[in-house]
Amino acid sequence: MKKTLIATTLVATAAAGTTVLVAGPASADVERRGTCAGATYELSVDRERGGFEVDADVDRARPGSEWRVAVRHDGTLATSRVLRADAEGELDLDTFRRDTAGKDTFTLTVTPAGGSSCSVKVTLR
Repeated sequence: MKKTLIATTLVATAAAGTTVLVAGPASADVERRGTCAGATYELSVDRERGGFEVDADVDRARPGSEWRVAVRHDGTLATSRVLRADAEGELDLDTFRRDTAGKDTFTLTVTPAGGSSCSVKVTLR
């Protein structure tokens, strides 16, 4: 009897967990990736507090290398900085942007010092 009760509880808990995952809203988080000069870059946009948390990452860059990292929101420059890759070859730039009417389009452009620019775009409705 005790084993049956435990098994029933586990099945009910698993079913409830699955239901919660299925019933939750579609993920508003959007990520796009690319490669540039041997490094991987990623633009991540998450809906938060009436706007968007925007995260730009570069991984596997040459440690100590400099990169210009720029984020545009609907074509307007939101932030741009020259960053130096840490000992693990990583760079990170975060910003918060307010939601605008209609579609919101974010563009990440990364440019290694002395190299060509690479970019990726995310559009949210």
